[in-house]
Amino acid sequence: MNSQNTILVINAGSSSIKFYLYGISEARELSPILGGQLEGIGTQHSRLVVRDAHGQTMTDRQIAPRHAADVRDAQEVVGTWLSGHLSGSPLAVGHRVVHGGPDLHTPVLVDDAIIDKLKSYTSLAPLHQPNNLAPIQVIRERLPALPQVACFDTAFHRTHSAVADRYAVPETMYQEGVHRYGFHGLSYEYVAQRLQRALPDLKGGKIVAAHLGSGVSACAMLDGKSMDSTMGFTALEGLPMGTRPGRLDPGIGLWLMERGMSHDEIQHFLYHECGLKGLSGIGNDMRELEASDAPAARLALDYFAWRVAEGMVGLGCAMNGIDAFIFTAGIGENSASMRARIARHWEWLGVHIDDERNKGHGPRISTEDSKIGVYVVRTNEELIIAQHTLDLVSAR
Repeated sequence: MNSQNTILVINAGSSSIKFYLYGISEARELSPILGGQLEGIGTQHSRLVVRDAHGQTMTDRQIAPRHAADVRDAQEVVGTWLSGHLSGSPLAVGHRVVHGGPDLHTPVLVDDAIIDKLKSYTSLAPLHQPNNLAPIQVIRERLPALPQVACFDTAFHRTHSAVADRYAVPETMYQEGVHRYGFHGLSYEYVAQRLQRALPDLKGGKIVAAHLGSGVSACAMLDGKSMDSTMGFTALEGLPMGTRPGRLDPGIGLWLMERGMSHDEIQHFLYHECGLKGLSGIGNDMRELEASDAPAARLALDYFAWRVAEGMVGLGCAMNGIDAFIFTAGIGENSASMRARIARHWEWLGVHIDDERNKGHGPRISTEDSKIGVYVVRTNEELIIAQHTLDLVSAR
């Protein structure tokens, strides 16, 4: 396969690397060629699965633990597989990077200065940033001339007002970078573009979208631009998540310190032991919780639905109203029961869900007489990254 007219996209996390290859037409339009994932990084069950654009399996094999001990190792495995199936290098590689900090508001070509700057933001996204950067560094070592583009989850939210961008802290802290950055911006950017094409009646409308996955947030969008988001300085704030608490009284952090917990212990607790996992005592898999009869599982689901519903409605204040609610990402796209749980809290707004539409996963899942429309939109962060990457390298 000739790869010179392709864009490679890499989305690296702590336990998996996802990668996608897009072809570039003469009209500079992108089309998927293949997609893959190496999951179970750092476990005894690492596995590489690659499928073509039609869903046909190209590779499905277990990876020896010593070859996928961390994200760097996993990227080596992915790179070796790609080298064996592609003729030459892609035009460029695009990466999802969670935090762009106070300075990086648009996609950028990666160089030494950018790497150093992104490393300095690690404390703002300790769960994500090091893993986002690892594949970039591996590729730079192996193919230093290959252009790489960093695309930021925070960039979409730079259209926030000064009020939405702030905390009630001294100005000196704001000048030092203590902002409400917001996250999942690549997902919301895709949703905004998709609405313009697939649901033109909502173009320019007052939209509240919720990205419900292992990470969870909601975003107010007016005319396709972010007005406010539930996440802030870090990806801990806002709505409850798989293993993160979301909204939390800062005094709890002080209380944990008084009990003798160190910085690293508190950080691990907040990023890995809270959220659905902490509430249920079972885990953070929505499917497992929905199938459980345990009272703690029901509590976790009820809490999640209530806080998400509350947070989404609150974002209407940023736009003086709401025309539509959008669900996206893993839970938002696939859990009809959780969408129904959330929407029940909006009945006072005249919102009504059509059960059959909801079971069919949309796009519209509300009744025709619902005062506010409710929709499901499948996100595609990778396509947004590929488009940004193509645009940037083409402009050089």
